[in-house]
Amino acid sequence: MAAAESVTNIPWWREPTREQWLTWWAAWLGWTLSAFDFTVFLLIIAPIAREFGVSLAAVGAVFTPTLWMQLVGAIGSGGLADRIGRRTLLMISVLWYSISNLIAGFSPTFWFLLLFRSLLGIGTGAVWPASAVLVMEAWPARSRGFMSGVLQGSWSLGVLLSSLIYGLFYHYIGWRGMLWIGILPALLVVYTRFYVKESGIWVENCHRQRIENREVRAPLISIFKPGMLGNTVSVCWWTGSSYVVYYSIWGLSTVHLQKDLHLSPSLIALPILLANLTTFFGMGFWGWTADRLGRRWAMIIPAAIAIPVAPLYLFTADYAWLTLGFAVQGAFGGALASQFPSYLSERFPTEVRATASAFCSQQAGFLGSLLVAPELTSLATSYNLSLATAMLVGTCVGVVSLVTALIFSPETKGKVLVPDLVVA
Repeated sequence: MAAAESVTNIPWWREPTREQWLTWWAAWLGWTLSAFDFTVFLLIIAPIAREFGVSLAAVGAVFTPTLWMQLVGAIGSGGLADRIGRRTLLMISVLWYSISNLIAGFSPTFWFLLLFRSLLGIGTGAVWPASAVLVMEAWPARSRGFMSGVLQGSWSLGVLLSSLIYGLFYHYIGWRGMLWIGILPALLVVYTRFYVKESGIWVENCHRQRIENREVRAPLISIFKPGMLGNTVSVCWWTGSSYVVYYSIWGLSTVHLQKDLHLSPSLIALPILLANLTTFFGMGFWGWTADRLGRRWAMIIPAAIAIPVAPLYLFTADYAWLTLGFAVQGAFGGALASQFPSYLSERFPTEVRATASAFCSQQAGFLGSLLVAPELTSLATSYNLSLATAMLVGTCVGVVSLVTALIFSPETKGKVLVPDLVVA
């Protein structure tokens, strides 16, 4: 009891050891820099189209195979992370997406570019399960929710970083140089190799699997076995609902601002920029909340607030109001995913943790990116609605589904992750 009291009496940031902080920074950099490598392409679509003499739509379509490969990379890497280690997969994934971006910068033809940007998706998809599970297994339960929020929210920082480098250097290095810069994250592999240790929980779990002859050779199949199927379905329901909300808010936002309000690109950039910033800080705040009220409430509360916030930017032509509305929504609807790393890690046992985290999150994200925006567009067209109305409908449906899923889900705040064998 005295030892527990001494831990709670020190600031939370002093509780983790040096090794735990080194692991955290490796995971954080891997995730943030993957966002840079993935989203930098959005900024250079027009010059690529001009150089190769193809349409903007053709260049934009490069994202479709990239998303397919991201799903493949995530699910494949989750299984490998459970089999050969989280740290190893983090290094492989970072090296993969860095080299893919570098080679894409030397593309002699559009099809060459398409190939290597598609392959990049394998690496960016693989980095999330490897980094998230590695740091969640290493981090103390006391502040795991907060660090989960900061980690997940840092995707927005990667997006902002790509915009910053584009603004400062594009004039000098062009679109190829923007892709070549993507090799720099490969330096993280050196850092991880020498300063980051493999997850102790995973190492001990693998040791027990071997000595007890209970090795889990097909973790993806294991999460659909009778003992785990209900949990897997429940988590897929929650993550799927989260992505319905996310893509209802952001999937058609640029089209809405262009088509309905006829805003110029420079005017569209500001609300999106501010929303990314508030998303990052919002995820940190809701992560802090998760360590006090619980993982579920840290997602239910911002989800519920997202509905009344939506009309602020959807049903106004006033630029100041829509900018404010987008910024506020970033802190609520945009921050729903703050507990993806922590809650997913706490819902599944060590043997299948990376596999389950990858599958449940990435299949939902992939389907959401492909289906939500087209379905909302179809809804608006079929019933003669504005895009704004369709976006509000999607947000409401997603929030109701999300809240319902979480109400029937277990709370995991304070759960201690252990290497015990559960699956086999």
